[in-house]
Amino acid sequence: MPQVFPPIPASPTDTTELEAIRHAAEALRASEARYRSLVQASSAILWLASAAGRLEGEQLSWSAFTGQSQEQFNGWGWLEAIHPDDRERTAAAWTGALAASSMYQIEHRLRRADGQHRYMNARAVPIFDAAGAVTEWVGIHIDIDERKRVEERLRLLDAMSQATRNADDPKTIMDVTTRMLGEHLGVTRCPYADVESDNDRFTIRHDWTAPGAISTVGVYSLDLFGARAASDMREGRTLRICDVDRELDQADGGAMFNAIACRAIICCPLVKEGKLVAMMAVHQDCPRQWTDPEVALVEQAVERSWAHIERLRATEALREADRRKTEFLAILAHELRNPLAPIRNGLQVMRMAEHDQATVARVRDMMERQVTQMVTLVDDLLDIARITRGNLELKPVRVELRELIASAVETSMPLIDANRHTLTLEVASESLLIDADPTRIAQVIGNVLNNAAKYTPAGGRIDVLAWRDGAQAVLSIRDTGIGIPSESALTVFEMFSQVGASIDRAQGGLGIGLSLARRLVELHRGSIDLVRDETVGGSRFDIRLPLAPDVAAQSPGAATPPASAAGGLRVLVVDDNVDAADMLSELMDIIGHASRVANDGPRALVLAEQFRPEVVFLDIGMPGMNGYEVARALRGMPQLEPLALVALTGWGDDKDRARSKEAGFDHHLIKPANLEAVERLLTDLVETRKG
Repeated sequence: MPQVFPPIPASPTDTTELEAIRHAAEALRASEARYRSLVQASSAILWLASAAGRLEGEQLSWSAFTGQSQEQFNGWGWLEAIHPDDRERTAAAWTGALAASSMYQIEHRLRRADGQHRYMNARAVPIFDAAGAVTEWVGIHIDIDERKRVEERLRLLDAMSQATRNADDPKTIMDVTTRMLGEHLGVTRCPYADVESDNDRFTIRHDWTAPGAISTVGVYSLDLFGARAASDMREGRTLRICDVDRELDQADGGAMFNAIACRAIICCPLVKEGKLVAMMAVHQDCPRQWTDPEVALVEQAVERSWAHIERLRATEALREADRRKTEFLAILAHELRNPLAPIRNGLQVMRMAEHDQATVARVRDMMERQVTQMVTLVDDLLDIARITRGNLELKPVRVELRELIASAVETSMPLIDANRHTLTLEVASESLLIDADPTRIAQVIGNVLNNAAKYTPAGGRIDVLAWRDGAQAVLSIRDTGIGIPSESALTVFEMFSQVGASIDRAQGGLGIGLSLARRLVELHRGSIDLVRDETVGGSRFDIRLPLAPDVAAQSPGAATPPASAAGGLRVLVVDDNVDAADMLSELMDIIGHASRVANDGPRALVLAEQFRPEVVFLDIGMPGMNGYEVARALRGMPQLEPLALVALTGWGDDKDRARSKEAGFDHHLIKPANLEAVERLLTDLVETRKG
């Protein structure tokens, strides 16, 4: 049988060595466990590289952050996660550190798993063995993106400030700011917009565009963004859309953005004192994940740009006010000198002809007129001063608007007659009672009438209309004068403002009449506006005043101009022959009807919409849009019914009459129309409507 040998007992020395090995292994496992825990708990990226600088084995935090697998980052594959613009610089720094066995340190951008690049501070140190050879490298990436983005943002904003420091107009600021912001963010378009005073419309004054992109300069409504986004922007909340097609319905702004090839947008509204004042946006022609720092950059850019622009505008406004004040003082001196010269000469004449009573009487009348002119001028100045100080006291009473119109017309008639103007009055028959200071409202009407008389060439026409519009009385004064240029429309009501002012102008005046008129009307809780009306050859001013409460509470009438008194009709005469149209219109006025004249089809349609005629005398043979086309268009306006259409033509056979009837005409008159036939036709229409 086999021999059994007893086990050889371990020597004390062997036992000690085994224990040491076991303890070392446990310590190594504990160290690795601690390292793994540290890697998992840390927001930094910890990694190990071989002595040759290659990433090998498992790199938990690197994979978690970059999304790279071990196969992808192995060796030098980790460089693929570095931003392309930083890759060459990073490889050179890493190679240099390996060659010198010295600390590796660099800042670069590292791609996160979601595709976003983050700024990182990367460091690595070599680990040496007992012989001084490098055995491995221990590295760490610390996220410094927020700090770098803040620094980057501040540098860009500072560069914008430096670039626009010497700018002397808002357009330069908009141009430089939008260009620098657009190029920095690499977007398709960068617009800057002012928000209009109605807090609804915004005007894109300027936009920077990348090559091939269309400009969006123009006027828009906030409603185009959709109700929710428009409300947010009025509250100052930034609009951030990363994918228009995914995040917006067509009705909620999607259609608007797609129309300008915008697939992603940041739109930053700027609210000051509770009011939306400006907006700046960046557009991208493809979906884009906007970052918080990018949004913050646009928000700060619009804040700084607006502040700079407003400083320039305020400075320019002060210059303009100073210029107008200087001009005003020169005009004031001129206007005071005008009456003083004849008064002084009159005194000399009176001394020389003191026994010639007729001459003295004429001179006295002249001096009274000149003194009255001076008193009126000084009174206007005092009124402006009182209103400015808040010392003007109104004395309101219950009064019919037509009485105030009559009072103002009586005061202005000498000037109107002196210029041989035709004045027409059309005041609604219904009550237009208002609570107002009669003197002040008559003064307002008189100021506007006097302007119309002064700035309308001799032999012109002034129309005064008054009607009810809901709870307001509307007074409209229109003339065939020189009109007001579009560039002056916004300043015509400002103090010291004049249209085409010059010392040698013939009309005279200080240019404070409309400013005074607006302030007086506003004290009555009303408004006065310059209205753009293509049917008016010169200017149109509409004055709106609140009706007395008991009148306003009654069922409101239609918001249309009134018919003539005494049962007359509103008649529109349309003829390209100006003389023929004017003569027929004159006849309308003489026989008690209110008339308007248009000399082409498009103007006739605009005037019909505003004037609401009851009868239209319409020439068939007009160039461009002929009478048949105008008639069909008029019949398409249901608000004009019932409307009597009367054809005026040189053709009168059965075929022509049938064609005019087919086009919608009620009556057919041969040119030149018999005036008795015209009057008889209108009389029949009046009687028919009474019946």
